[in-house]
Amino acid sequence: MADESLDSVVRNAVAERLAAGEVAVSMTVRLVESVEIAQIARTCGYDSLYIDLEHCPMSLRQAGQICVAALGAGITPFVRVPSHAPEWVSRVLDAGAMGVIAPHVRSAEEARAVVAAAKFPPFGHRSVGGGLPQLRFRGYPPVESRRLLNERTTVLAMIEGPEGLDRVEEIAAVDGVDILFIGTNDLCAELGIGGQFDHPLVREAYARTIAAARRHGKHVGIGGLAGRPKLLAEFVALGARYVSAGSDLSYLMAAAEERCRLVRGFLARPPG
Repeated sequence: MADESLDSVVRNAVAERLAAGEVAVSMTVRLVESVEIAQIARTCGYDSLYIDLEHCPMSLRQAGQICVAALGAGITPFVRVPSHAPEWVSRVLDAGAMGVIAPHVRSAEEARAVVAAAKFPPFGHRSVGGGLPQLRFRGYPPVESRRLLNERTTVLAMIEGPEGLDRVEEIAAVDGVDILFIGTNDLCAELGIGGQFDHPLVREAYARTIAAARRHGKHVGIGGLAGRPKLLAEFVALGARYVSAGSDLSYLMAAAEERCRLVRGFLARPPG
């Protein structure tokens, strides 16, 4: 509608959930390149989806189309960028993302650079463009629209190695970082405990990150543990609130494998 307020147009379901102390659930998109995935996420009850441009060959154009569809479906779209370069950060946001996931953040300096690329002046250096999907391509007053986009654009800094973990306190202190998102697979690999998700070092990493986040008013995300529901529950109970619950690829594989096993079971049974 033409009379919709800016406040009602620019929404971030993840930020709203976290502000209420609730868990925000996200689906990773690595396989599906069509816009239907946004409605599927909505129908299945997700708050968010994030498009993983670090680990899939999807184009920026395809990612943007999914972001626009997600905005229309009431699903908050995030994009994990393949690098911290400002041209990646600003372009995925211009394409419709409401949040940027920065992989392998190792220092406060790197975190500040991502924030600067994601935020408009005076809080950052994001270039001012027009026709943004988050505004439904309308020409709202620029000062107010940029202020609201700055407030509601989520920046997630991924902690995926010993360097980031050692500096998690200073990363958490960076103004503009909203979520410290632990990439458990990479963290285990870099700690020399690949695949050992139950290792004490993993629990220590989550406890340390959650404590740092609390001290600085930030939130913690869980990545790479979709296949370990007991650990997910443990870290949510500890205080993590943004949960990457699985990817479109893993969901397809799990359902297809289960159905194949079911049908082969029919065939193995004697008739009658």
